[in-house]
Amino acid sequence: MDELILIMEEIGIPFAYDHFAEGESPEPPFICYLLPGSDNFAADGRAYYKINEVRIELYTDFKDLTVEQKLEDVLDDHGIFYTKSETWIDSEKLYEVLYQFEMEGMNHAEEK
Repeated sequence: MDELILIMEEIGIPFAYDHFAEGESPEPPFICYLLPGSDNFAADGRAYYKINEVRIELYTDFKDLTVEQKLEDVLDDHGIFYTKSETWIDSEKLYEVLYQFEMEGMNHAEEK
C-alpha cells in the first residue's frame, strides 16, 4: 500500500481511496483508487504470496490526453503493466478512464 500511495503522489493529481467525502471532491481531473480484490498464491495452507488487484479511476470533464499520458508515464516508470478502458458518465458529466493492474503485496517469507 505504501508503494501505491507513493505512485499516486507522483502522478500529482488529487486522489482519494474509493471516493471523496461529499462536498469535498476537487475540480477535475482527480483520481479515485480501489483495491477491490486479491489473487493470492497459496502454500502450506496460507496466503504465501499476496497480489492485490488495483483500480485507478481517472476522472476528467473533457478528454484529456495530457493527463492520461502523465498517469501512464508514472505507471510505466514503475514497471506496471495495466489495462485501460474508458466510459462517459452522463449523470456526472465526467469521463472515467480506468486503469487496472495487479501489485505485489508482502509474502509470507518477508513477514518473518
